[in-house]
Amino acid sequence: QVQLVESGGGLVQAGGSLRLSCAASGRTLSSYTMGWFRQAPGKEREFVAAISWSGGSTYYADSVKGRFTISRDNAKITVYLHMNSLNPEDTAVYYCASSSRIGASNRTYWYDYWGQGTQVTVSS
Repeated sequence: QVQLVESGGGLVQAGGSLRLSCAASGRTLSSYTMGWFRQAPGKEREFVAAISWSGGSTYYADSVKGRFTISRDNAKITVYLHMNSLNPEDTAVYYCASSSRIGASNRTYWYDYWGQGTQVTVSS
C-alpha cells in the first residue's frame, strides 16, 4: 500500500508561482512513475505531468509545457511540481499519483495510488 499526501496549494495572483509537494509513505517509490493531475469544477481530471522512476524522463501536457516542471527526490520519497506563470485556467484541485508500471501515461487508469488533492486557486 502507498499513501500520497500533497501540499503546497493555495491562492496566488496571475503570473505568480507555487511549488506543490507529494510525500509518499508505505512503500518505496524509487521504482514508481509519478504523475500530477488536476481537476477543475465541472471538468474531468486531466493530466498535467509525469516523471519516470529515475527522474530521467519527464512528460507534460501541452497546456503547462514551459511553465511547469516536475521533479523528484527519491531519498526524500517526494515529488514536486514547480508551477510558474500561473493563470486563472490553472485553478483546480491538483492530485499526485503513482504507478508501478514501466513507462508513463496521461491516463488516470494507469495509476494505482492517488493523494487526496490540494487546491490551487489563481486570481486574475
